[in-house]
Amino acid sequence: MSSTKCIMGTRKKARAFVRVRPTDDFAHEMIRYGDDNRTINIHLRKDTQRGMVANQQTDWSFKLDGILHNASQDVVYETVAKDVVSQALSGYNGTIICYGQMGAGKTYTMTGATDTYKHRGILPRALQQVFRTIRERPTQAITVRVSYLEIYNDSLFDLLSTLPYVGPSVTPMTIVENPQGVFIKGLSVHLTSQEEDAYSLLFEGESNRITASHTMNKNSSRSHSIFTIYVEAQSRTLSEAKHITSKINLVDLASSDTWGKSGSEGRVLKEATYINKSLSFLEQAIIALGDQKRDHIPFRQCKLTHALKDSLVGNCTMVLVTSIYGEAAWLEETLSSLRFASRMKLVTTEPAINEKYDAERVVKDLENKLALLKHELATRNRLANRPLVNYEPLDEIRIAEISSQILSLRQIREVFNQFRVVLSQQEVESTLRRKYILVDKNDSVAISAVQKAGLIDAEGHLVGKPDRQGFGLGVASSSTKPGEKPESKKTLKELFSSSARKEGVSDPVSGKDSKDGGVADMLLQDREISTMKTLLSDSPKEELHPARPSTPPSKHEAFEDFKKERGREIIHILKENKCVFNERSRMASETTRRINAIKREIDVTKEALNFQKSLREKQGEYEIIDEEEFQLILKLKDLKKQYRAEYQDLCNLKAEIQHCQHMVDQCRCRLLKGTPFRRRGWPPEVPEGTAQAHCLCSRTALELLFGRGRGWAGLQIQDLQAGDRDGRGWDPGAGSDRG
Repeated sequence: MSSTKCIMGTRKKARAFVRVRPTDDFAHEMIRYGDDNRTINIHLRKDTQRGMVANQQTDWSFKLDGILHNASQDVVYETVAKDVVSQALSGYNGTIICYGQMGAGKTYTMTGATDTYKHRGILPRALQQVFRTIRERPTQAITVRVSYLEIYNDSLFDLLSTLPYVGPSVTPMTIVENPQGVFIKGLSVHLTSQEEDAYSLLFEGESNRITASHTMNKNSSRSHSIFTIYVEAQSRTLSEAKHITSKINLVDLASSDTWGKSGSEGRVLKEATYINKSLSFLEQAIIALGDQKRDHIPFRQCKLTHALKDSLVGNCTMVLVTSIYGEAAWLEETLSSLRFASRMKLVTTEPAINEKYDAERVVKDLENKLALLKHELATRNRLANRPLVNYEPLDEIRIAEISSQILSLRQIREVFNQFRVVLSQQEVESTLRRKYILVDKNDSVAISAVQKAGLIDAEGHLVGKPDRQGFGLGVASSSTKPGEKPESKKTLKELFSSSARKEGVSDPVSGKDSKDGGVADMLLQDREISTMKTLLSDSPKEELHPARPSTPPSKHEAFEDFKKERGREIIHILKENKCVFNERSRMASETTRRINAIKREIDVTKEALNFQKSLREKQGEYEIIDEEEFQLILKLKDLKKQYRAEYQDLCNLKAEIQHCQHMVDQCRCRLLKGTPFRRRGWPPEVPEGTAQAHCLCSRTALELLFGRGRGWAGLQIQDLQAGDRDGRGWDPGAGSDRG
């Protein structure tokens, strides 16, 4: 089982070339080539038997991708097919179509002549290039398969069904479409490992093609043929699940038959009818593909267009070789062929690389990655001294054991509650580990380093100095008073670094010397960020104004801190929605002004139109209108059309404004619900008899910010009134038991 994926490419036009069959009686006066070797000019003499028709066209000019005049088979292949085959070996689909008038050399261009090796055509040369490339890429495993289809009288035939190991098909072949494209059900596809095997299949199919003889060609093809080369490539060195697949369609179309010139009759005439019909449907499909406004492409009108659907549109590189006869007697057929080539140049395709993935190989690669990740997790658990975790799925015995332990629904609920507790503890622990460095109490070296730095006292309690707000983390030293100035301009990091250097303390975790950084640097960095931001005063003359230790930060400061930290994302979304809201409101205002202006102009136009109508009725002219009234009617029609369009835009803008307003309201609600005032611990405890007054004050302050009855205020006031012990104040001297 496999899946196919196309890497989208750029859109490109189909290429069209013209090959002129050499002749001794070339019409030089009627057919001329441009200097760029891409332009061909046709001059047709006027038909005197039809009389002097003034508007009869006599000159045409066609610009194509190249003109192959007196070109050898080598030049034709290098110009037309070499790049298509090369791209197919890189994963791009390709199609080469030979089209043209009767006896102009289409089959010679595609398959060539069998008598001389240098006269071989595009098809055998393409097989040679494919197998030569396989030999030049030893690091890739390239598989080649071929099939040969014939469309005769609008019926499908397998030209390789005569092989002994294939046999005739019991059911008729049909064209089937699926998400991967179009394929022929019942068509045999043959694996070819060598170039000689591919040539044998080609010659076998050529011998089974239906031909006939007429005045223009002794060996004329009476059917369309499609020789397909399927290529699949994958790397030999890399164990990738990705394959590159592509196919090359080499199409030899039968020529349209002019009964008066070919002299066809009987069976040949019937074949010519089917050929002309299928070529007519093909041209209709190409005209529809060249018209960008067409929604429906008539591919199912005949078997030829249906089989070539993948080649004409979508993921394919398209090249057309049009063969013409340069004699004056066949000038009308030459014009028809050149028109077909110019229409083909309007067809646009989008070639893309076809990547095919082997599902079994993908599953195997994912299993290997999963095993590697499990091994890495087990190694990390061993290094961190954590118990090993079994990541394998539970077996039936373990599942039965767990099921037997479940006794009631209350037990299941309690398990989920404990799971929530463990999850919250892990979140708290991860937060603390990001902010603090844990030191083992049994590690005397680390304890000594921390004591030398002055971070803990002799009893192991944290030591801290109050900041300018009167708060500090840990037990304040006895010599420290709120509001005192620092004794030294050295930072705590410098003090600890010097102490550590004197003692030669090393990092208890990494074992590195403190000169390179270790526990001391990490502790100092964390302490300076969280609690000691104002130890060093920039101005020695600056006086400190400490506030009461029990006073919380102001609402404005706390709200600003919240917006910079946890509420930053909400603030960002709120600002974006407000910007969109303001922009849409401005656009709606401008649209309203335009609508009003158009409405006023409509009223003025209606008044003028009514005046013209009344004036015409007074003159007795009820049905005939003059130019001025006609222009007013057209103007009124255009104004109404503009009015409807502007009104529709206004309705759309109003819908967007309502949505933006809703988003802004949601962000505001989330911002208020996530405010830092919801934290427990505020307001602080007060003596008995004053708690009610403090609660009333807090209620008033919080309701100014959140509104009456919203947020944390009501819950916190109820806790204080009930004497909740968890709602006590933040005591700066109680930091030691808070960690």
